[in-house]
Amino acid sequence: MQTKITKTQIDRMTAGQILADKEVKGFVARKLDSGAVTYGYRYRDKTTGKQRWLGLGLHGSITADKARDLAKKAAGEVANKQDPVGELQEARAEAKRERLAEINTVNAVLDAFEKDHVEGLRSGDQVKQAFTNHVRPRIGDKSIYDLKRSDITTMLNEVKEGTGPVMADRVLAHVRKAFNWQMTQDDEFKSPIVRGMAKTKPKERARKRILADDEIRDIWKALDQWKDGPACYPRFVKSLLLAMTRRNESARLHTEELEGDLWTIPASRYKNKRDHVIPITSALRELLGDKPDGCKQNSWFVFSTTKKDGKPDGAKPFSGFSKAKKDLNKLIAKIRKAEGRPPMKQWQLHDLRRTGRSLMSRAKVDADHAERCMGHVIGGVRETYDRYEYLEEKRKAFDALAAMVEMILNPPADNVVQFSGERK
Repeated sequence: MQTKITKTQIDRMTAGQILADKEVKGFVARKLDSGAVTYGYRYRDKTTGKQRWLGLGLHGSITADKARDLAKKAAGEVANKQDPVGELQEARAEAKRERLAEINTVNAVLDAFEKDHVEGLRSGDQVKQAFTNHVRPRIGDKSIYDLKRSDITTMLNEVKEGTGPVMADRVLAHVRKAFNWQMTQDDEFKSPIVRGMAKTKPKERARKRILADDEIRDIWKALDQWKDGPACYPRFVKSLLLAMTRRNESARLHTEELEGDLWTIPASRYKNKRDHVIPITSALRELLGDKPDGCKQNSWFVFSTTKKDGKPDGAKPFSGFSKAKKDLNKLIAKIRKAEGRPPMKQWQLHDLRRTGRSLMSRAKVDADHAERCMGHVIGGVRETYDRYEYLEEKRKAFDALAAMVEMILNPPADNVVQFSGERK
């Protein structure tokens, strides 16, 4: 029905009725089944050809005359090829994006991802450490909706420059998982990570680095000169070679895992999900240290930097790997420069484990026993696993490794024979 929309006409309307104003084309009033009357402006978008409905308000909160004025304004905008509804939708979408941007920073997403997906994983601490050391300081405060590919590339380049391309790719993998996780529950977010961002090739990621004898001596010399960093760090690094452990296996060593002359790494934190028993040689025992002065318990983390009342208490395991490694590299570089030697080739803590295995071969340790010392499962072994199996053979193998390291660190004065692998 077309008429001038007034209060009188509104009061006469029945449920479902629509009034079209004869003064302003497109201005209408309609009465809902609930009894409420709503004002609106109908028009066709000249760009898309779609019919639009622009709500102007409810009768009672707005008068018919006021609604007509709003309809006239909208009609003028449409005449100028504007789209009032489209603009309103865009404004609302922008407001929503701004609200989401305030909530969904990279830090917030990483927090949620860690809680939902990372906690409880064997590698969980490594993932969190990568976020803390490399991601949060660089892009943590940014909104995930404002992230660009260049932000990711810049971050990875900085990680590569600081700690190497392998770490950069690990960071990339962790961030990719976090962003993919976010996309499963966020319609607005699209990850900026694309193919081709990796800093190494698959063959390069399969490391085969074995430290030469002079490099082992440089590392030990730098550790012996260690002063300003975590006091436990030299003992920790040396344990990686003498026990052939992975980084976190040594870092989380707790005295509850020590019994007599055996160190049992529980299956819950060992890669092959089996208890791994390491005989404690005299060389390894020297690295375990004494009970911390501030520890009031009967057990503690062997490699720890935490303190209570100014005294070490062994309450938490050591975790400052990145900074300590950088400081160690600086000491090594200083030593080599003073002796007129070129810088040491890029290396990782895990190379010590691989080097230990190589040194066992040089010491003529049986290959199977050497693999058992590394915690590798030998093919053909019976299904029932005995963690104390070949214990005496492993003890001799670790003793042979310690003796080989000692010979490398203190070679005979008349060192006529060059061990294979030592740089001339």
